Amino acid sequence: MVHVSKMIIILFLLFLLFPERKVSASPGEFKTNDYPIILIHGVGGWGKEEVSNFYYWGGIHDIENYLNTQGFETYTAAVGPVSSNWDRAAELFAYIKGGAVDYGAAHSLQHHHLRFGKKYSGVKTDWNAVNRVHLLGHSMGGQTSRMLLELLKSGSKEEKDFHKNNPDAEQMSSLYDGGKDWVHSITTLATPHDGSPFANKLENFMPFLKGFVYKYINLADLHSNESFNYDFKLDHWGLKREGNEPVYSYVERMFNSPFWKTKDTSQYDLSIEGAKELNEKMKTYSDVYYFSYTGDATFHSPLTGYNVPLPSMNPLLYPSGFYIGRYENNQLGSSWWPNDGLVSVPSSQYPNGHKAQPAQSTSEKGVWNYHKTQYRWDHADFIGLSLYDTVGLSDIRAFYREISVELASLPSLD
Repeated sequence: MVHVSKMIIILFLLFLLFPERKVSASPGEFKTNDYPIILIHGVGGWGKEEVSNFYYWGGIHDIENYLNTQGFETYTAAVGPVSSNWDRAAELFAYIKGGAVDYGAAHSLQHHHLRFGKKYSGVKTDWNAVNRVHLLGHSMGGQTSRMLLELLKSGSKEEKDFHKNNPDAEQMSSLYDGGKDWVHSITTLATPHDGSPFANKLENFMPFLKGFVYKYINLADLHSNESFNYDFKLDHWGLKREGNEPVYSYVERMFNSPFWKTKDTSQYDLSIEGAKELNEKMKTYSDVYYFSYTGDATFHSPLTGYNVPLPSMNPLLYPSGFYIGRYENNQLGSSWWPNDGLVSVPSSQYPNGHKAQPAQSTSEKGVWNYHKTQYRWDHADFIGLSLYDTVGLSDIRAFYREISVELASLPSLD
C-alpha cells in the first residue's frame, strides 16, 4: 500500500508538471476565414501528380491530404523546379486561377524563350479579392510566393509598356495589370529571403541540385510502383522531355543546357546578389500577413571556430552546411553561420530591411512575424523528408496543423 500511495503521489505530481496535452479543437471552433492554403515547393521540387505514393510535401506521407482531412482546404502547386521566381509566379498564377501560363511578352523577349506555357484548369477559378488564398512556400517557394504577390499587387510596368507600344501583340495576362488584393497571407519555411551563399557560384549549386534531384528520384523509385515522371517544366526554353526519354538522360540534358548562362534561373534568384535584386522589387504590404519559420542544424565547433553540421543533418546537405557555416564574404559575418544545411538563419527569418518582429500571440499585418528557430531541423525536415527521423511523422503533422490553425484563425476581410 505504501508503494501504491507513493506511485499515486508521483503520478499526481507528474500530472501537475506535465498536464495532459489538450486535444486539438476542430476547425469550426476557431476558423475566422475559409481561404484555401496553396503549397509551393522549392528548388528541385515536384508536383503531386508527377509520382504516386511519394510526395514533396511529406515523402511517403501526404501532407496535403492530411490537412484536407483536418478541415483545411489545401492544394499542392507544381511549378518549374529550376526556373526563376518570375516564371514560377506566372505558372503559379495559372495553376490557381486557370488558363495558359503567360510569362510576359517583354520578359520572354528579354530572356529569349517562348511567351506561353502549359494551360491549367485552375484549382480556384473564383480566386479574387473576396475569395483570397494563403500562400505557403518551402525554400524558394517562399520567394515565389512573394513574387506572385508583387505582380498581383503592383503588376509589371515593363509588360504594360510593351503592350502599349505593341497594340497588335496577343492580350496581356491580367496578372501584370496589378491592383489585385487576392492574397491574405504568406508563410515561408526555410526560405532564403536574402539568398544563400551556396548559390553564389554555379559550380557549387549545380552538383548540389543534381545530387538533390537524383536522390529523390531514387527515393521515389523505392516508394512507388510507377516511374518518376519528373518534369523540369522548361518547355518554353525548348527543354521538353521526349516521350520515351529516360529520366537520367533528361536530367543530364537539362543541366548541360545554355539555360544556366542566363539570369532567368533559380540559381541566380537564390544567390545573394539575385535575392537582393528581388528584395528591391518585392515590397511587404500593409494588408497582408507574413510568417516565417527557420531551422538550424549546426553547432559552433570550438575546434574550428566555425559552425558545422549536426550528425543528424541530411548528408546531402553537408557540403553546403559546412560552406555556409564558415562563410565570411558577407557584411553580416558570423551571424550567417548557423544554418539548416542550405539557408542561413538570418536569411530565412525575413528579408533584410523589411519590417519584422518575433511572432506573438496576436499576429500583425504588414510585418514579418518570424517564429523561433527550430533547432536540429535541417532544410528537408520542414517538408517531412527527414533522413534520421529528426522530425517524426506526428511532429511534422502537428507542425503543419499548427500553421493551418494560425492561418485559419486570422481575421478575414476587414
